[in-house]
Amino acid sequence: MKTARTQYHAEFEQEMLPYTDALFTYALYLTNDREQAQDLLQDTYMKAYRYYGKFERGTNARAWLYRILRNTFINEYRRVQRLPDLVQFDEQLSSYKMSDSLNSGAEEILRSADTELFGDEVSEAISALPEKFKSVIILRDVQDLPYEEIADALKIPIGTVRSRLHRARALLFDTLKGYARSHGFAVGETFNGGSVAFAG
Repeated sequence: MKTARTQYHAEFEQEMLPYTDALFTYALYLTNDREQAQDLLQDTYMKAYRYYGKFERGTNARAWLYRILRNTFINEYRRVQRLPDLVQFDEQLSSYKMSDSLNSGAEEILRSADTELFGDEVSEAISALPEKFKSVIILRDVQDLPYEEIADALKIPIGTVRSRLHRARALLFDTLKGYARSHGFAVGETFNGGSVAFAG
């Protein structure tokens, strides 16, 4: 007969361990260091295990784990890394707008590369983004999470997810214009509209 602790452990493994690889990828982009990413992942699972009794069964386990990982990173890891402070940007889309073709171009480049095998230019560009923009572009364009799940993981409204993703793609592609051209994309710029359009 299973003890309560054995049952707790078995349920935790079944519900939480399937997301290990995705969480490690997220941790790797946040820390930009494999050893620190492994430590961050371990800390995340230790906290998740400790508080699993408070996890509401049937709710989104993956979003819960992402939230723990991100909060752990912000609270414990950013202090000891030489990372820039979070840059404050207006959440509203203003003069820096992107066309639908840029959005699809962003997704195409990101999805065309293996998660951990991006070209150096792309990896560095993502790593250089402020954390709040980095998180949404990793969770959406790299790991393909739905907007609702990202909002749940980051504890922000869906509208904020969309605006941050829009801004992140703009910042990313402003950095990656030369990389895009070298990989066969025809990049056109309309500075008065603040948009960059890609033609395959």
